[in-house]
Amino acid sequence: MAEDDLLTSGEFSRRSRLSPKALRLYEQQGLLVPDEVDPASHYRRYRTARLAEARLIVWLRRLDMPLSDVARVLAAPAAEREAVVAAFWQEAEARFAAQRWLAARVREVVSGREGGHAATRPIQVRDVPAQLVLTERRHVMPEELPGWIDSAMARLMTATAPAGGPSAAPFVVYHGEINHDSDGPAEVCVPIDPAGAERVGVPTFSMREEPAHREAYLPIVKAQVQFPQILSAYDALHGWMKAGGHTGTLPPREVYFGDWAAAGPGDEVCDIAVPVA
Repeated sequence: MAEDDLLTSGEFSRRSRLSPKALRLYEQQGLLVPDEVDPASHYRRYRTARLAEARLIVWLRRLDMPLSDVARVLAAPAAEREAVVAAFWQEAEARFAAQRWLAARVREVVSGREGGHAATRPIQVRDVPAQLVLTERRHVMPEELPGWIDSAMARLMTATAPAGGPSAAPFVVYHGEINHDSDGPAEVCVPIDPAGAERVGVPTFSMREEPAHREAYLPIVKAQVQFPQILSAYDALHGWMKAGGHTGTLPPREVYFGDWAAAGPGDEVCDIAVPVA
């Protein structure tokens, strides 16, 4: 059969392994539009060459790819489709890794064996010197938080370039709870060398001194950073503080010391920290 031969919707459905219902859905979504529609009978026909496109949709959907991402794959030039699929799967693997951490935490809670999974390393204490920081502060909901942290961090990192770049690991301070009932605010902070601060010259950002303090901290891996997985690390830290009679002196923060882009789900990238008396 030639590639430009027309197949009825029934034959196309059988050969593509797509149900008639799925064909109608993908037509409505603009993903797989018939090549010919009879104006009188409304029978739909598809060219044989479209079978490859239909089977690709089947495979992508078996990866649990949302229709919006399927549309991006189909719209991409052939040479770019692999990169689009690879990016989707990288995000999916990161999500699965995070869900494994969350599932283990839930099992701890329901079994009564709390405390073993979150604190993969012992909680430690360190002294942090006073730092001059360039900051951006915002009220933000949990679903908006990762994207805002990424963009704010990028803006602040760029702004510190005239001062020689950041002088220490950037961190995010939580001045209030961020959950589905509260929006913080949160503050992204990038330390800079005071000697080069006058060269920054970016009036759109705030600059302040973060006071010297002692802080308790717990390193976590990339898979734990997402909400709500990260809450188990905060629970472990606050449990340690309560057991030792420690009092917080400044708001909690997350210190991002790792190379986020290069890190895998099991690599440590961040410290959950609370300044203590």
